[in-house]
Amino acid sequence: MNWDLSVYYRDFADERIEADFAACEQLIREMGETVNLGLSPLETLEKEQDIGEELEQLFGKLESFAELTLSVDATNEEATRLSDRCTQMAVGLQLSSAALTRYVGKLTEEELEKLIASSEKLTACAFSLRRMREDAAHLPDEQIQEWLLNMSINGAQAFAQLRGKLDATLSVDYRGEKLPLSAVRAKAEDANPEVRRDAYLAELAAYPKIEHPMAACLNAIKGEGLTMIKAEHFDSILDQTLFNSNMDRETLEAMWTACREFFPVFRRYLRKKGELLGYNNGLPFFGLFAPVSIGEGSGKVYTVEEARDILKRELGKFTPEMAEFIDNAFEQRWIDMFPHDGKSGGAFCAGVPHCEQSRVLTNFVGSLGDVSTLAHELGHAWHNYCMKGLPLCMRHEPMPLAETASIFNETLLANALRETADKAERFMLIENSLQNSTQVIVDIYSRYLFETAVIEGRKTHTLSAEELKKLMLEAQDQSYGDGLDPEYRHPYMWACKSHYYSPGLSFYNFPYAFGLLFGLGVYALYREKGSAFVPDYKKLLRSCGSGMVADVAASVGINVRDPEFWRSSLRVVEDEIEQFVSMTDEYLKEKK
Repeated sequence: MNWDLSVYYRDFADERIEADFAACEQLIREMGETVNLGLSPLETLEKEQDIGEELEQLFGKLESFAELTLSVDATNEEATRLSDRCTQMAVGLQLSSAALTRYVGKLTEEELEKLIASSEKLTACAFSLRRMREDAAHLPDEQIQEWLLNMSINGAQAFAQLRGKLDATLSVDYRGEKLPLSAVRAKAEDANPEVRRDAYLAELAAYPKIEHPMAACLNAIKGEGLTMIKAEHFDSILDQTLFNSNMDRETLEAMWTACREFFPVFRRYLRKKGELLGYNNGLPFFGLFAPVSIGEGSGKVYTVEEARDILKRELGKFTPEMAEFIDNAFEQRWIDMFPHDGKSGGAFCAGVPHCEQSRVLTNFVGSLGDVSTLAHELGHAWHNYCMKGLPLCMRHEPMPLAETASIFNETLLANALRETADKAERFMLIENSLQNSTQVIVDIYSRYLFETAVIEGRKTHTLSAEELKKLMLEAQDQSYGDGLDPEYRHPYMWACKSHYYSPGLSFYNFPYAFGLLFGLGVYALYREKGSAFVPDYKKLLRSCGSGMVADVAASVGINVRDPEFWRSSLRVVEDEIEQFVSMTDEYLKEKK
């Protein structure tokens, strides 16, 4: 079950790689020169749109072929060399793109709108042009931009690559054998409590081997981020992230206000799960993903074929087109399924726009959570599918909206399975949903707090590994509270999660909370409108790169600046928690 990357190139000796590099170099030159050719503004923007479309296709092929290969083979030298070449080329691409952005930035709003209205080609990418005009105010000064970009190659980008290699090659001593980190972390879902505990302890014991270089990577990346916000004329890294996410602080604070109100409810769930597992001081970290049951059948391990059949059957009830889409993803080998040495942990989906496909990485070991993860990542792929045919510049959905389809898929799967489940199965499904919700709300908030603290601390000094561990535990305390056993938390989550190490992309955490709660709100609309909502849903996904977050949400009647919307979604989770607690209490009473 390895994915097929031949849609990019045959292999690293494929002669098309060199041809595409040469074509990219020519297009980059043309993009930078076109603004100085003396053409009319209309001719300039239309020509630049054609250049940009072709360039994004070709460069995306080269970069994705390298990065996807490295995600399953971290030490692949050919992929590393190709990735390095792409990184070098990206400097020229960004400089040429900046020249276009500066050109658009010099147009008045009225001038730009007249140009858009006069051209079908420009109308198709209107939002991208309007955002480009706003982006112009946040470009570094032209005299220093090239130097900043070149320095970043050997700065934050190099440290991010190092972090990826440290994570993918860390060997963990588990019960006398050496396993990759991803395989040991996967044991957090094992039915045996001793396996979970031993894996957790082995994981924590392995991190000291890489904690100092990991800390250096994080400090370097956040330090560069603080430098870049000054160059890009932002007041803070959070302001930069919100701007790049097409989102405002009012929306973010409305969401966090509601989430903080519901943390005591989540802690009630965590303590009750701990009680069910036999723990009396809250849930230990190694119990977060533990399967729990109130009857037979809850510890089922799924084969890949069983997972495929479930996804086709249940998600196909939303629309038969979804079932056909999922079947095609398996048939055409879009998915890299199992954990192994050198493979990145976690899961992700990458679009392949030049052939209107996607590629999904997961580390499948057979739990229901893994089935849900497949539904999640195939939701991203479905989102890509719904955007097919759009100009590539209109497919860049901001992070908060990027999780809409994935969360919708997860919710659709969970609710479909509950309808035919017996009591024990329904409990298992509720628990799986709550595991995910707790991660995406409670744990994500801890990550948001941690990153906020790291950025603030990095303004004055380099943070040591010990300090990072302390900040991580403090953040977990603020979010999890007494839901987690204070003796068994996870001080190394800062080393574990790759999102902290994304150059130029800080706060890659709150979009997940947004996505979960927004996805629940969208699912509520589906439950209200039934099959009539399917065209609206596809239209919503297609529009995610075509407007500000609040405006896209308003198109389906959702006000994301109102805390009450977020509360309404959180009440869905609260209802699941009430069911979980009630069913657990009843089960424990019967056992006595």
